[in-house]
Amino acid sequence: MLRNILNRLLSTAVTLFGAAVIVFVVIRVVPGNPIAMMLPPGATEDDIARLQALYGLDKSIFYQFLIWGQGVLQGDFGTSISLRQPVASLVLGRLPATLELATIALLIAIFLGGILALLGTRYRHTKTEAAVDVTSGMALSVPDFLWGLVLMLLFGVLWPVFKISGRISPSLDIDFTTNFFFFEAFLRGRFDVVSNILSHSFMPALALAIPLAAIIAQLLKQSLKETMQLDYVTLARTKGYGENHVILREALPNAVLPTLTLVGVQFTFLIGGTIIVERLFSYEGIGNMAIDAVINRDLPLIQGIVILFAAIFTAINLLVDMIYVVMNPRLRHA
Repeated sequence: MLRNILNRLLSTAVTLFGAAVIVFVVIRVVPGNPIAMMLPPGATEDDIARLQALYGLDKSIFYQFLIWGQGVLQGDFGTSISLRQPVASLVLGRLPATLELATIALLIAIFLGGILALLGTRYRHTKTEAAVDVTSGMALSVPDFLWGLVLMLLFGVLWPVFKISGRISPSLDIDFTTNFFFFEAFLRGRFDVVSNILSHSFMPALALAIPLAAIIAQLLKQSLKETMQLDYVTLARTKGYGENHVILREALPNAVLPTLTLVGVQFTFLIGGTIIVERLFSYEGIGNMAIDAVINRDLPLIQGIVILFAAIFTAINLLVDMIYVVMNPRLRHA
């Protein structure tokens, strides 16, 4: 296992380096001058040249990458062109909001998908299973941002139950040590803050969760269907156990393993999918900031966000692989 982990860490380092090279080159060959967008219309060529020299854009791409890579190894991802602040502090300041939103969405997706899969398995070959399949297909066929628009119309306009913009109400008195407002408020017992954050994040989280819940429901139901035909499940039935016991205690623990891998992979895509949803709900996360960075051609900020996403993706995949090995005895003792 240790050798496996070391190999994965090495491949992770190679993946991050490849992602850094690709994004560094691509955003510089795309037409558009970020310096020209910063200056007023009356700026002279000398003004542009001074700013290009300040941000190192007057050098070759290879030399720029060497300078940037040396800074990254020291924890310096450069300075944002549009916001005039260190990229690392900007990205890490917005990251907790996105992680909280993605975590809430993942929990909702697991709950909804698990319920649908269990219902389809318990009442298989009936109209209930057909209804579960139709519901999953409808949920999967509509993208998350359209679900966001529907939820905003229903629960933000027609029936105003939840907040439609922002992460937390400005009127609340919060003095937290981290930007993980939801988790810190829960640990401190500030349930007024927890309730306020949930009222802001429920709709964007649900919009992200609905397509993922459909995927989880389909895979888990299929896995349960195959597991229910195995010998040990048949043996449990001959012992007189009820159908609910057979599904929950005998079939589900083994059927959930393939779903675990899917959930880990989809969670990485869930974080990436927050970009449009955060913009739609004016949620102050890293996805919203990424759109602003692209619009403003803020090269250092784009690089920092992409590298952060790549690091999150590889870390989650590594963690899922390790959990899968721990939960699967055949792999653990291989």
